[in-house]
Amino acid sequence: MKGYVDLHCHLLWGLDDGARALEDSLEMARVLVDLGYAAAAPSPHAWPDLPPRAAALQRLEEVRGALLAAAIPLELAPNAENRLLDEAFHAQAGTPKSRVVGSGPYALVEAPYHAPVPALTEIIFRLKLKGMTPLLAHPERCLEFEKKGRAAEAVRAGAALQLDLGSLIGEHGSMAKKLARSFLEEGLYAVAASDLHSPEGAREALGEAMAELRSRVGEEAFLFLVRDAPSRILRGETLES
Repeated sequence: MKGYVDLHCHLLWGLDDGARALEDSLEMARVLVDLGYAAAAPSPHAWPDLPPRAAALQRLEEVRGALLAAAIPLELAPNAENRLLDEAFHAQAGTPKSRVVGSGPYALVEAPYHAPVPALTEIIFRLKLKGMTPLLAHPERCLEFEKKGRAAEAVRAGAALQLDLGSLIGEHGSMAKKLARSFLEEGLYAVAASDLHSPEGAREALGEAMAELRSRVGEEAFLFLVRDAPSRILRGETLES
């Protein structure tokens, strides 16, 4: 795939705290395309009180059709943002009901923002046994990864880490910014994603964040994080050597 690939965004309208209406979805897609993206895997929150997998897949098809009608060249793939400590997520892991990136084996999973996860490596191990690789969403924004060496430990255990691009420019506070830059220097991130929730201010903020990433890691690593690795994940390929 020639363009960039976004594996974490809330572009499907009316499913969670992301896009509120179809026009929001279309405008967010326009922003991504204008910034060089060719594909995205919108990731609605997979929470018990939010629309289920079937509704998300139906909305995905609806937005695909709308993008085609509006001549917006952004390919969409199935995805969801799962909760690391959600019992339903673990019960369905490795089954056809699991909500994975594309067709798997990666699943986008977020740790709690403000609670520790002492069993993190054990959870990763259990998911790997079920044939699933957790792609940990924005670890720099989660309390557990403020512990020195914890992010590297998660990677050694078999997880992949997803950088929230906005963290690099302080959109999520000083601690997230500090950790994001540290994890980036350590080479811990597998992919970088937008985590877009709204079209408002998206073009300017995401553009700035992408420029910051490029300036910090260079063109080759930039392309790996926003194009090559996400493309491989969407194709169902592993990033592990």
